[in-house]
Amino acid sequence: MRYWLPVFLFVTGSAAAQTLPILDQNPTRLPWYQLQTPHFRVLYPAGFDQTAQQTARRLEQVYEPVSATLKKQPRKLSVILQNQTMISNGFVTMLPRHSEFFAVPPQDPFLAGTNQWLDLLAVHEFRHVVQYDKALQGLTRLAYTVFGNTAFSALTLGVPDWFWEGDAVGTETALTGAGRGRMPNFDLGIRANLLAGRRFTYPKFVGGSYRDNVPNHYVLGYFMSTYLKRNYGADAWSDVLNRYYRFPLYPFSFSNSVKKTTKYRIEELYRRTMADVEEDWRKEQERLQLTDAVTYSVKASGKVFTNYQYPQYLSDHEVIALKSGLGDIAQFVVLDRNGPEKKLFVPGLFNNPEMLSVAAGKICWTEYRYDVRFGQRINSEIKLYDLKNGQVNRLSSHSRYAVAALSPDGSKLVAVRNDESYQTRLVILDAQNGRELRVLDNPENDFFLQPRWQDDNRTLVVVTRKKGGKTIQAIDSETNERRDLLPVSNLNISHTQPWKQFVFFNSPQSGIDNIYALNTKTGQQYQVTSRPLGAYHAAISPNGKTLIFHDFHAEGYRIAEMPIDTASWIPAGRVRDGSTRYFGPLIRQEPGGEQVRRALTDSVPPTADFPKSRFSRLLHAINIYSWGPVVSSDGQSGTVGLRSQDLLNTTQIDIGLGYDQAERTVNYYGNLSYQGLFPIIDVGFQRGRRSTSVYIDRRTPLDSLRSDSWNYNQLNAGIRIPLQLTTSKYLQSAYFSAYYNLQQVSGYDLPVRPVTEVGFDRALHGLSYGLSYSRTLKQSKRDVAPRWGQTVSAVWRTTPFGGKLTGEVWGVQGGLYVPGLGKHHSLRLRAGYQHQMRGTYRFAAAVFYPRGQSYVSYDHLRTASAEYRLPLLNPHWTLGRWVYIQRVKATGFYDAAQGESQVLVQGQRRTISDQYYTTGLDLSFVFNVMRLRTPFEAGVRTIYNLKSGEFLVQPLVIGIGF
Repeated sequence: MRYWLPVFLFVTGSAAAQTLPILDQNPTRLPWYQLQTPHFRVLYPAGFDQTAQQTARRLEQVYEPVSATLKKQPRKLSVILQNQTMISNGFVTMLPRHSEFFAVPPQDPFLAGTNQWLDLLAVHEFRHVVQYDKALQGLTRLAYTVFGNTAFSALTLGVPDWFWEGDAVGTETALTGAGRGRMPNFDLGIRANLLAGRRFTYPKFVGGSYRDNVPNHYVLGYFMSTYLKRNYGADAWSDVLNRYYRFPLYPFSFSNSVKKTTKYRIEELYRRTMADVEEDWRKEQERLQLTDAVTYSVKASGKVFTNYQYPQYLSDHEVIALKSGLGDIAQFVVLDRNGPEKKLFVPGLFNNPEMLSVAAGKICWTEYRYDVRFGQRINSEIKLYDLKNGQVNRLSSHSRYAVAALSPDGSKLVAVRNDESYQTRLVILDAQNGRELRVLDNPENDFFLQPRWQDDNRTLVVVTRKKGGKTIQAIDSETNERRDLLPVSNLNISHTQPWKQFVFFNSPQSGIDNIYALNTKTGQQYQVTSRPLGAYHAAISPNGKTLIFHDFHAEGYRIAEMPIDTASWIPAGRVRDGSTRYFGPLIRQEPGGEQVRRALTDSVPPTADFPKSRFSRLLHAINIYSWGPVVSSDGQSGTVGLRSQDLLNTTQIDIGLGYDQAERTVNYYGNLSYQGLFPIIDVGFQRGRRSTSVYIDRRTPLDSLRSDSWNYNQLNAGIRIPLQLTTSKYLQSAYFSAYYNLQQVSGYDLPVRPVTEVGFDRALHGLSYGLSYSRTLKQSKRDVAPRWGQTVSAVWRTTPFGGKLTGEVWGVQGGLYVPGLGKHHSLRLRAGYQHQMRGTYRFAAAVFYPRGQSYVSYDHLRTASAEYRLPLLNPHWTLGRWVYIQRVKATGFYDAAQGESQVLVQGQRRTISDQYYTTGLDLSFVFNVMRLRTPFEAGVRTIYNLKSGEFLVQPLVIGIGF
């Protein structure tokens, strides 16, 4: 939950007047307040007082324990509580330095477990703060003093991603009673690979794969950071970081710092960690007595990781499941025990609550719904798919339902609603129109996960997380009468499914997640499944004879089925806890663990409330986070300046002094972007000198080269309106901009000027407008481009105010994505038209132009392009410790342009026309350098000009990863 820092800010070029990045904001009308504590400033929106006070107390309670093993107590930090979103997340960033907690508890039971959501974030995210402030020493502190947070952040890139997140997961596991290191589901992927004999190389585990399931850096980091602590002490990482930050500039300096502590390089530390955990897991497997199940046949190739999850019976032999994977976007499919797999429907921005509901011929799920303009406002809506007619019905709009389930007769829904005040409630809805029938009161603010209906269409069965842990409750949906079916415990139970007098649920009681059954009449519990890696999401066939679930393999989740035989169930009291508890030594090593766990159960009396005050956006609009010199990536220019961004992402300021090495000129600049309103307001100014050399007679021999320097002023002011329009499987967005541009020169003494320059002590007063729209199908990781989609854009630049410099250009272009011959291939067709009016000034091109062809300005310009993209290889190649190549891609293209202009020839107007054709091939590689997780993409472009016969080879940089 740590954001990668946008290092491109550290390598930008000369900061000419430019538009600053678009950030996510809350609606302007939302009032904000702040709490001041000894070590934190907590910002929160109106109506969030109680939760803010509780979070501030938690942060102070964990401040010293979380800091202890890294031996660093951080500076005071601003923490922002976001309550307008339905996405559960949190992050820490240095640009500018602060943390944000998204205050909506997740329905995913394998994220927070039995922890309260904001308590987990307080521990995990604050550990990132400690990690960052640990860097304030040696050369990194010097970089911070001279350059600010931008350079400081760049020097932390040598610390692998897996350390940041793994160390934070290890800390949450050791200090709380329910961190992710305690959950069998957390290490499911790595356990499956090792037990299947898939021992990936270290570069592959860090960089990833387009074929295999490579668990993320949280999992890798947890085991590697824990292995080092287990064997070298709780303070070992503090020693490693001390060595690294003293001088982090040379390659693999982090690995060398680890070697000085452990005598092993990173690669050897990885190998030893994997051998250690594999040995424990193999011993665990030897003790298992497995239950048999039949796996449904699927289309997925064993060569590409694919998941089939959350099965629900459609009939006694048909099952609906969610299919996803490296090569497939999330989609509902029908699996037939007696027939082939059938694709059913592709949902939109799927809000995955780890469950699916099917009843009365309908599928029910929830999707995210982004606000059209403000990126911090994200709602969730309920959708129904009718299996008979294929129609989709949206039952809610701009709502906050995290999960929903249909009643057996299909007349009602139960949904979990997370209010903006951090209150959780069960809501009963009419399944026909989405109208709220009842809202069940929840005075203790318990958290409900994945509710289901019993067959009576009235009683709800739900996992309830209380302050002391989890239980299963039966709730009358009409009277709100509740009954605990299990004692409250720290077991991370989930996924209830009622059937007759039983309730099936998931539990990690044995050390592996399996399906258990509770007899609600006797209170007896039984273990139903014993699978090698885990079984999840039970469902019962309509005839009551079989139970279906998904379990995990190295190739992905698969749907498995077994007969219901109550006589074979094992009483829970006889189930042996075989947990590996790899985190065990950390509990003894971490100081303050008991103090944190006692605080998280509210056994520590609260102190008085922290002082509250109104937070003014205007008074805090300036928040400088970076300063000093910045050198461009090509080394040809640089700036000395300040960057500012307020904590609520409304105001960005960028000012400074720049130097252009090519022209040997100096300029100073300032850019302001206010993004708190519906339109983004931008103002940019630049003043400085330019220099050039031109041939003034354009005759052979070209011996009249003259040079000149002049002063210039440039002002840009205008608005942008970015719009998020996605409502389905197609990602839709639109963008509008309108800018006034002033360019003014003085001291220009050359007798001629290029038509694209101002010159002659003149001024250009121009307006420019832009409009674009994009609609593209969601992509899987293996797709090289959208397989379906449309794009269109239009530009108009003009000089309506008159003056000596006049000109006008408008252009429109469109693109169409269609599937290629292979599953992950894509064909893009483009066409454009531009009209450049005659005048004393000519604007830059408003449409694309053939690659490899120098731009020529025409009165009328028509362009067209065909581009075919495809993956060639998905290898796992390593070049020493320097490069790991995971993909090879190719793009073939054909570009064409036709230009026409009216010219004077001997006093008569004539039309001239030219055509240009280029074709070529791009070959690019997706790779990781020096064991960094962030991928790069670069390669080579070959271009053949069909008109001139010229052949060009150019370097190609597609993505720098950050």
